[in-house]
Amino acid sequence: MNILIFGPNGSGKGTQGSLAKKKYDLDHIESGAIFRKHIGGGTELGMKAKAFIDRGELVPDDITIPMVLDVLKNSSPNGWLLDGFPRSIVQAQKLWEALQADGVKLDFVIEILLPREVAKNRIMGRRLCKNDNNHPNNIFIDAIKPNGDVCRVCGGELTARADDQDEDAIDKRHNIYYDATTGTLAASYYYKNLSKEFGFKYIELDGEGSIDDIRATLMAQL
Repeated sequence: MNILIFGPNGSGKGTQGSLAKKKYDLDHIESGAIFRKHIGGGTELGMKAKAFIDRGELVPDDITIPMVLDVLKNSSPNGWLLDGFPRSIVQAQKLWEALQADGVKLDFVIEILLPREVAKNRIMGRRLCKNDNNHPNNIFIDAIKPNGDVCRVCGGELTARADDQDEDAIDKRHNIYYDATTGTLAASYYYKNLSKEFGFKYIELDGEGSIDDIRATLMAQL
């Protein structure tokens, strides 16, 4: 089972994606985590990626694409959930070409719909759990407010990413995502069109609903 998931920063796609991952026992391949691993390890590739990430800009394709494709090829036999890639129409096309060349079937594409201003507010309020980044904690959303300074799910230490508090960086990331001509929305629409010809299922979710409502809708369609 192979799944792509799209959604703007702040839409909760990490939380919802983890549900699909658990249901099918998939590898959760998140481009940001791949970058952070290289950055944390101080690799040359990681340092190159960090310069773009810190500015809220898209990491160039010659860094991103080979990295992601290599991880897909070495993923679990059960399949994968790819989160955070592709982020442009060019990446979408190159990924599709690679999947077709390797005979890899795509089963689902999930798109979480969320207005831009709502997404921005959610980003600035979110906190990351040291134990699991997919534990939902957001100081501005009553349903998932942390317990003081610790994770509401496991009690783990919480931190805020520096770029989550940088409005200029957020705007740059959203400029990329909400670009329906060459950006991430264009990539999402590219797969939406492909689904009509190649038979994989394209699922749209209302990101303004509660976590439980979105979960129920997603589980009913997978």
